[in-house]
Amino acid sequence: MQVRVLGSAAGGGFPQWNCACPPCRAVRDGSRPARPRTQSSIAVSPDGRRWFLLNASPDIRAQLQSFPALHPGGGRAVPLQAVLLTDAELDHTLGLLLLREGRNLEIHATETVRDTLYDGTSLLRTLEAYGPVRWRPVMPGADVPLAEGLSYRAFDVPTTKRARFGPDTGKGRVAGYRLTDERSGRTLVYLPSVQDLGPVRDQLDDCACLLIDGTCWRDDELIRLGLAGKTAREMGHMPIDGSDGSLALLAPLPIERTIYTHLNNTNPILLEDAPERRIVEQHGMEVAMDGLELRI
Repeated sequence: MQVRVLGSAAGGGFPQWNCACPPCRAVRDGSRPARPRTQSSIAVSPDGRRWFLLNASPDIRAQLQSFPALHPGGGRAVPLQAVLLTDAELDHTLGLLLLREGRNLEIHATETVRDTLYDGTSLLRTLEAYGPVRWRPVMPGADVPLAEGLSYRAFDVPTTKRARFGPDTGKGRVAGYRLTDERSGRTLVYLPSVQDLGPVRDQLDDCACLLIDGTCWRDDELIRLGLAGKTAREMGHMPIDGSDGSLALLAPLPIERTIYTHLNNTNPILLEDAPERRIVEQHGMEVAMDGLELRI
């Protein structure tokens, strides 16, 4: 299985256009080592020819252009086969509108996500005005073949985050994905949004590589900076730091590679010389960057 991290930042990217927090200032003026990042998405392929996107960020055009494997091979024939959605958040779905020139766009999403995009944001209604859209219902727990040599199993990721569109309660608002290389049996777990590891802990068993929510270092990160009145958990994201943070809970697990992605612009681990970055690396974990390529 080949994997390309197309974007590794949370909504708004890094730097965020309207933010002057310390990491954003540093990456703009070059005062500390840091790399700009686009909004989170990955591309996965069993063979380097057929590719599947997990989420479609607003930065999708630049992301596709930056990766030759996703360029058209002739006329308007493209290697992109389908898009798998983890949720209905705008930073994970607005890129679908930029794919409107495609033919027979295939979207995998839970019924809750599909309904939110259709009746809540009207994104799918708009997309269907440009051409056919094939919806493939995502059923947590079911093994779904994507292409010869590649399959996925989705799982529900409980959240109490208030929904801007659609229902606040019920299953299917957020999904994680276990993608399996059928030839080797090795598995990638993509989990860019998780509020609590407890309910999804069993999904990490026998995982070769985990790309996981690294939105905030501290739970009260945005509050400390005076940028918001909510904690990371209230926004649907588990913090990295703390005795109940993801770093402490993930470090003992026998996962070959754990990589933080969906990094908010305020997160100090975006600064390559930050003490928080060193702590992550000392625990054997990594920080995703745009363009990172993996073979699993």
